[in-house]
Amino acid sequence: MTVYQLPAEVGAFAHYLRDLAARLVPGEGWYGVFLERDPEGLRACFDGTEILPWDVVESLLQDAGDDGTGPGAARARALHGAAAAAHDRRPGGADALRERLGVMERERWYAESRTRELAERLRAAPAAADAPRLDNELAWSRDDHTRATARIAELTARLAALAPPRAGGATASGADAEERRPPTRSQAAPKRRPRGARYAWLDETQDVQEAVAVPVLPVSGTAPRGARFGGGEAVADEPRPAIPAEVAAEAARAAANAVYALRRLRAQGRSGEAHALLCEALAGPPDWLPAVAAELHRVGLGADWATLLWEAASLPPGRLAAVAGALADAGREQDCDQLLRQGIARPVEELAGACAALHAEGHHREAHALLTAFVRARTPEDAARLAAAGPHGLVPELLAAGRAVSPARERDLLHALRVAGLAGA
Repeated sequence: MTVYQLPAEVGAFAHYLRDLAARLVPGEGWYGVFLERDPEGLRACFDGTEILPWDVVESLLQDAGDDGTGPGAARARALHGAAAAAHDRRPGGADALRERLGVMERERWYAESRTRELAERLRAAPAAADAPRLDNELAWSRDDHTRATARIAELTARLAALAPPRAGGATASGADAEERRPPTRSQAAPKRRPRGARYAWLDETQDVQEAVAVPVLPVSGTAPRGARFGGGEAVADEPRPAIPAEVAAEAARAAANAVYALRRLRAQGRSGEAHALLCEALAGPPDWLPAVAAELHRVGLGADWATLLWEAASLPPGRLAAVAGALADAGREQDCDQLLRQGIARPVEELAGACAALHAEGHHREAHALLTAFVRARTPEDAARLAAAGPHGLVPELLAAGRAVSPARERDLLHALRVAGLAGA
């Protein structure tokens, strides 16, 4: 469901990206790599809901045979710059940039430490049987570091552009001057497991096994289960079917192995890798998260579960709604409400999308909890901007939320809606 109109610049860049992708072979080059690693993220950029990092645009141009110096690259950079500026000017844009900058700084730190570790292992045993695999992993780690560095520069420049007195002339991709090619992916040198919340819990678990020397079970790509994904409409008070026993058992095994690996990493003082491993659960099947919560609490790592909920609050709207729904379905209403309360700081357009997704999945109580937390913490003017994303549904829901907070808050909200011309929606 579209909840707001894309800026013209964002729409133009998204159209350009779709045309560029139509010229590429999906399973080859960097385009194949990005499709494998983060298909949902790439789709969001093609739809215009996110802005593709410039280093990725450069790689796609490289796949298309553009060396980055011709008119095609100049046009792409102009479209990208205009789209990024329009995207960043939306309410909450600066906060979103700062949050992503923090994520990229952690990604760069991890890639840097991983690169050092792999280089040391290769120096210690250059003729070892697994040297080709380690060499390939090192190539991917270096690429991760280069891309994270480029994205930090890009995000910093975009933040500076939002503050004109401090704006500078930083380039978006200074670290990417030379042409890069995807590291080879042969049978002898399997690909490195992608890191970060976008690539969570993939089939390949080699990195975790090496890091902690324990047999972590592979986490399969089992599709999310439950009423939210059954294709039919969910009724608000209709009990949702339980997750099949075999899926619940698989989730419990994966959670136990992941938490065991987490404890080993923490015992070794590798807190950065522990945090990365913890956050990877967020991109796995949402219905597995209650098992993760139960296992973390069982071993006394409740603080790590709180961290996981905090990270989940910054997920894209649809994913946030799926996680909240999974927690509610599993009877973890308190965790669900905490997640929704933490998510209300995000831009109102994203919150409108999350609310719509919750309703679409039959989680009406959770949608009401999200709006109540929003009305309690944000200004009436913010609530009016949220209502503008879908007046016919959101105006009565927001008024009901204001009523649940206090009569005074309901009056303030009604006044803000009238000023915005939405009171009669």
